[in-house]
Order: sequence, then C-alpha cells, then structure tokens
Amino acid sequence: MTEVEKKCIFAQTVDTAPDGRKDRSSASLKAQQAGESGWAWSIVTVSLCTGIAMLTYPAFELVDVAMIYLLGVVITASRTTKWPALLTAFLSVAAFDFFFVPPRLTFAVAQTRHIVTFAVMFFVTLATSRLTLRIRQQAEESQLKEQRTAALYDLSRELVRERDMDKLKAIAEQHIGKLFDSNVVVLLPDLHGRPMPPAREFPWSEQEREAAQYVFDNRQPAGSNALTGPDAVALYLPLIASAGTIGVVGLRQKSKRKLEPEQLRYLEAFINQTGIAIERALMAEESRRASVKAETEGLRNTLLSSISHDLRTPLTAVTGAVSTLLDADARLDRQGRRELLETIQEESDRLNRVIKNVLAMTRLESGVLMLQKEWQSLEEIVGVVLNRLGERLNDHPVTLNLPASLPLIPFDGLLLEQVFMNLFENAIKYTPRGTPLELSASEQLFTVTVEFADKGPGIPPGQEERIFEKFVRGGTAGGGVGLGLAICRAIITAHGGRIWAENRPGGGALFRFTLSSAGVPPLPEREE
Repeated sequence: MTEVEKKCIFAQTVDTAPDGRKDRSSASLKAQQAGESGWAWSIVTVSLCTGIAMLTYPAFELVDVAMIYLLGVVITASRTTKWPALLTAFLSVAAFDFFFVPPRLTFAVAQTRHIVTFAVMFFVTLATSRLTLRIRQQAEESQLKEQRTAALYDLSRELVRERDMDKLKAIAEQHIGKLFDSNVVVLLPDLHGRPMPPAREFPWSEQEREAAQYVFDNRQPAGSNALTGPDAVALYLPLIASAGTIGVVGLRQKSKRKLEPEQLRYLEAFINQTGIAIERALMAEESRRASVKAETEGLRNTLLSSISHDLRTPLTAVTGAVSTLLDADARLDRQGRRELLETIQEESDRLNRVIKNVLAMTRLESGVLMLQKEWQSLEEIVGVVLNRLGERLNDHPVTLNLPASLPLIPFDGLLLEQVFMNLFENAIKYTPRGTPLELSASEQLFTVTVEFADKGPGIPPGQEERIFEKFVRGGTAGGGVGLGLAICRAIITAHGGRIWAENRPGGGALFRFTLSSAGVPPLPEREE
C-alpha cells in the first residue's frame, strides 16, 4: 500500500463473499447499475426458462429441462450481480419442482431421490453462477485496467510533447478529471511557497487554501477523506518530484461515490507523471534563464570591452590636446592651436557616435522605440547625411543615382538618417582613401530598393550575414563597437523591409535594403 493510500480513507460499497473476501465488482458503477435491474432479470429469466421447458416437455427428459434452467442461471449471472444470480438459482429449483417433478403443480416430493436432485441442481447452479460472476468480474477489471493504462499512456504522451507550463497543467487536469469524474486543479507555488489560487472554476476558500498549504508543506494528503491535515471540500494530494514537493493537486468528485484503493493507485500514477512533466518544464525554464543570463553577461562584457576601447582612444586624444592647450610653457602658433581644436572636435564627434549607437541599440531591443513615419523624399534624407559628414567625405568621392521618378516613401526620418550615417561611416572606416562610394535607388512593385556600394576590401567570405550581428566587426581598421550594421538591420526590419550584404564582382562591398512605398501620400494642405 502506498503512502497516499495509508493516509486516505475511502468509503466503499462492498459485498462479502462466503469465504470472507471483498467482492470488488459490486463497487463499480456498472455493477451497481446491473444490481438495480438484477431482480427483474432473475424473475424474467426463470419465467422464460419455464415457458421454454413446458413447450419441450415431455419430449425432453427432466435432466434436459434442468439444463434449460442452468442456462438461465448462467445468463443471469453474466448480466447481474451475485444476489440476483442466487435468487435465479433458487427460483429455478423451485420452478423445476413445481412444474415438472411428479406430482406436478405442487411442491410435494414423491420420491426421496428427487430431493437429492434438487440439492445437486441448486449447488451446481450456485457454483455456475459464482464462476460466471468471477469471470465477468475479471473481464471488467481487465477492461478497466486497460482503459486506465491507455489513459495513463495518453497523458504521458501529451505531457512529453508539451513544454508550456499552463498547457501542462491543463492536460493533467483534463485527463485526471475525465478518468476519475472529478473537477481537478493543479496548484503551483508562488515565490513565497504558497499554492496560487486556481484560475478555473474550483471551490476555493480559506479552508481550501489551508488544506492545500498543509499538503505543500508536509507532503501528506489533506481535505476530503484524508486522515491527515485540515478538512476541506476537495481532496488535496502532493505533487512530488525528485527535488521535493513542487505543487498540489486538488480533486473534487462530481458524484458522492468514493474512490477505491485501486483507483487511488492509478490517481497516484497520474499525479507522478504530471509531477515529472512539470519538473522537466521547470528545469528547462531554469536552464533557459541560466543560458540567457550567461549570454547577457557575455554581451555585457563584450560591450564594456568594446566601449572601453572606443572611448579610451578618443578620450586620450582629447585629453592630450586639452593638456597641450592648457600648458603655459607650450609655444603654439595659431595653426597649431587650430589643429588641436580640430582634433578635440573630431574625437568628440567620435565619442558622440559611439554613445549614440549604444543608446540606439538599447532602445531598439527594449521595444520602446516608436516609429514616427511620414511621407518623405529619399533624396532629402541623403542630402542631410552628406551635409553632416562634410569634410569626412573629402577622400571618398560620392556618386548618387536617385531618379526623379522615385515616389515619396513612408519612413521615420531620424532613424533612416541613422541607417545612411552608419553605412557611410563604415565605408569611410574600412575602405582606402580615394576609393569612390556609390548610392542608388530604384522602385518596382511598390518596393524601393536602395543600394550602397564601395570599392574597399569587401566582406570576408561567409560573413555576409554575420556582420549584421551585435559586436561583430567587418575588419580591424579603425576599430568600432560593432553595432552599426546591427542597428541598420533593426531599423529596416522595424520598417517592414530587409537588408543584406554581398561582395561586388569587381571588388568592394554592396549593401541593399528595401522599403515599402505602398499607399497614397496625403494631399498637401491648402494655404488660406
């Protein structure tokens, strides 16, 4: 007997056989239903057998007539319970004596040997009914075990395929409730170790909460029919896994019938399977969190390493220039002072770009960035970017091919400006001086495709997709945090487009991205 069985009392409707053993067949609902109509079966069967025997008598001998009644006893025993079968055996002997044994139509017995015949007939019919009942009981128990085993297999199969915690609970509640004709709820603890209230319809009160808490704390059953713990309307059982108690299963039967010990063993098996599945889901979630934490730590370390390098270099240059300007002993002409001030400005701009990229990546990943789309001209945004870059493009002649037929496009001007800034800055950083830059655009099927090409060393083979990941640099010249292209992809994706890179046949890199031009721009407001 399991621990759960030892801690629970289950009232059962049982019959006791002559040998003192409990007849479990009467405890089943099917046997109870059969018992309710068994008395009628008994009377009808004896009457039918008597009618058939009277039609065949005297063509049949008394032994043959007795066989007809014996068949009726077997049929009754296969359809009803023990007591109706016993009544059938008694009535069969009485009818056989009354209608067929001389003197007929009386219970008087003319010959003593007929008394022995009655006794033998009664005990044979009784033994036959007992054997028939036992065979039927074994068949019903075998069928019930097969059904429960199949239900346990179905539960295990569904639990294995699922990983979501809420779905695991729903699967367990559905299968256990269906098999045991009960309302079932799986209660998992909160951060303070208190079973959380059920989300579905289930009797829940302070008394029920205390019973569930007792089960979770003590790993013992509580509630209805339990020997331990506070009383409650429902029965609460611990959900135990290898790591300890991970939850509580509440069960409230829809009928007043109590669970049998065998049912309790199956219930415990169902609960154990549920516990294993939930523990597996908890471990998977814990592993995922640990992996995310490790990845976050790795990204943080990479970010700090990259930023510290990219901040240290311009800060060193700014500090050196400022120190030289503040040095009273330093004799600088006007040109020298101007060069130092220009160095401070350039390195400050570089610092600003690094910080701006980090902040932009943070906003994009956090989901707080909202697009402010407006119908705008692509040429205007490109002009703004070229003006901002100014002298930095002196060593890289730029060729523009933006047809006048390009339509207005709905996009966020500030974000798309940052895309162009990152592309141009990458080209300035990784391509040799004097190499040209080309920017072109075309439209087809309400999609504008923008191409940005350079004549630099190109992209390392196999890195065409990886360069859009965070902290991945396309080369070593000029350093960089490795966020520029990742930000470009995030912005273009937020606009519903895509961006990709490839190497040009004649050398250099080619970046393409798409923007949708579908829709109709609003008409300009009339001036009054």
